[in-house]
Amino acid sequence: MVSIQSSYTVTPSEPTPEVRLFSLCEQIKLRTHAPSFYAYNPTNFDKINIHNLRDALSKALSIYYPFAGRLCWTQGGRWEIHCNAKGALLIEASCKGKTLEDLRDFVPNGLVTQLIPNIDYSAPLEDTPILAVQLTRFSCGGVTVGVAMCRGALDGTGGMRFINTWAKLARGEPLDESDQYPCHDRTELNSRKMSTGSEFSDQNGHDHSEYGAPPPWLGSLGTEDAKVTVEVMKLTGEQVKKLKMKATSTNGNGEMTKPFSSFEAIAGHLWKSVSKARYEGNSAQPTRLTTLVNCRNRLKPPLPPVYAGNAAFPTTTPTCTFGDLIENPVGFAAAKVKGAIAKVDDKFVRSALEYIDNVKDMNLIRYNFHYPAKSVHKGPSKGNPNLFVVSWMNFSYEHADFGWGVPYYFGPVYMDAEGKAFCLNKPNGDGMVHVAISLDSAHMPAFKKIFYEDI
Repeated sequence: MVSIQSSYTVTPSEPTPEVRLFSLCEQIKLRTHAPSFYAYNPTNFDKINIHNLRDALSKALSIYYPFAGRLCWTQGGRWEIHCNAKGALLIEASCKGKTLEDLRDFVPNGLVTQLIPNIDYSAPLEDTPILAVQLTRFSCGGVTVGVAMCRGALDGTGGMRFINTWAKLARGEPLDESDQYPCHDRTELNSRKMSTGSEFSDQNGHDHSEYGAPPPWLGSLGTEDAKVTVEVMKLTGEQVKKLKMKATSTNGNGEMTKPFSSFEAIAGHLWKSVSKARYEGNSAQPTRLTTLVNCRNRLKPPLPPVYAGNAAFPTTTPTCTFGDLIENPVGFAAAKVKGAIAKVDDKFVRSALEYIDNVKDMNLIRYNFHYPAKSVHKGPSKGNPNLFVVSWMNFSYEHADFGWGVPYYFGPVYMDAEGKAFCLNKPNGDGMVHVAISLDSAHMPAFKKIFYEDI
């Protein structure tokens, strides 16, 4: 068990602007926190000084001052960030009698879920910190840094830049210009008018089905208290290359396809494998895959690389059937994923902002893609035919060195919805990818077998 040793509210080291920041993109996210953690090899405990961490965090918050603020409600169930310098939460904890080896490949369940601060969501929105972090020491000398970042305020890219800045300050190194001047201006994403000054009316056929309810399970498989289990699937660099070659060879019609990225090939393989594991003779069962796309470089003009807000938009594949995915080669599924990502361009984002601006019930679209398993329950059926796959493959977590060395692992802490997966690369440069996936426990054994056999 993890026990709390000390707790601090860390405020910015210098006075910060008291402003309110609003973004339409951030309205589609939840008030909950994205949980992740970094693991560090055993080291000398004397090197790990909580006061140094706290001082460095205070300095980092003076630069990333919105993260020291709070969400607050506005009209229509929307929120904005009130930059009021109330501070972030920093916890020091220990896990006596346990080593990092006991965490079993860091599968995001059990003891791993105790590596981040516990956020009380029964508290008013205005009292919930946007950022909470936890340093946990293990008996082996290893440590973890657990990070909980509010989805309604920042995305993984912005969060990663913040962590890297905090780590650099903890090491006592000077900051470069990109560290010192992140972009907090939400103007580009707070209105469908954006920076052009003219309203944009969608003429591109984007129906934004990504915000609508996903396909429901058509049969009666499953029970309301079905158990969800989480596993981490490991792909070697050679297996990733093989998947990419296999996906690129054909698209289901015997035609050569354009090369796929590692994520597109892995996501396509996941979708096909999960559908086969869930298959119960129901070839006509509709299914779709949802993912998130960082739009920073997809806007015209692009957002600054140092944009620190949330710029991740959901996108979905066309609805297919289990039969489509099972009967066709993996290139069929990978092509659907590739198309879903490719369509997220400047016009798509502008159209999405207009759509979000006109939504009456924000909670409905928030939950449709964050918790798809809940929104597909119809009548006695409790199954989920869909998949939500997120890429963390471009996160540069090797820079999160607080003075104890480079982390040897980075990943999610827990996964709270069935049918969700994270793809994570390894920092050693050998091309290895870990896939953390949550599925109904009844389907997991078949999935694990299919996942490797079909490569």
